[in-house]
Amino acid sequence: RMIWKRPALHLAASLSSSTSTSSSGPMPPFQNSDETIASILKSSHTIALVGASKKPERPSNYVMEYLLQHGYKVIPVNPIMAGKDEKIHGQEVIGSLADIQEPVDMVDIFRRSEDAGGVVDEAIAIGAKSVWLQVGVINEPAAQRALDAGLKVAMNVCPKVEIPRLGISGPTTDAKM
Repeated sequence: RMIWKRPALHLAASLSSSTSTSSSGPMPPFQNSDETIASILKSSHTIALVGASKKPERPSNYVMEYLLQHGYKVIPVNPIMAGKDEKIHGQEVIGSLADIQEPVDMVDIFRRSEDAGGVVDEAIAIGAKSVWLQVGVINEPAAQRALDAGLKVAMNVCPKVEIPRLGISGPTTDAKM
């Protein structure tokens, strides 16, 4: 039987080419851990999905549907759609993270890498417990800011892939962040 081992996330190209030999040296690239990913997925009940789309062909749309089907409360965030009585999968669209009137466990980010930093800063400001940067969304400084603020971080991964891979059925009541 062949065992597939998930490759480590290498982002050397995005790091500076500094060859400093100082004791601090360049920061190593962010690495996801299955333990952190599982903890986020088990502990998150309310997810704010930033970059939500009504278009069924968009990843944010079908990932949102998948999360709802697995027992998560998902709040779509899209400033263009907000305030127009718009809904995605039956959920009212909110304009910004600051407009959400309840605690948010996870902020799932479907934005370009260069825009993710501002969303991470908003997630920190609202007291979210974790940020999840979707596949292709890579922002090392933002991930570090979130970690420094005490948030858990997943980057360049998708919950629709990780939930079945880790055998998670959805949020649990006894998990701790």
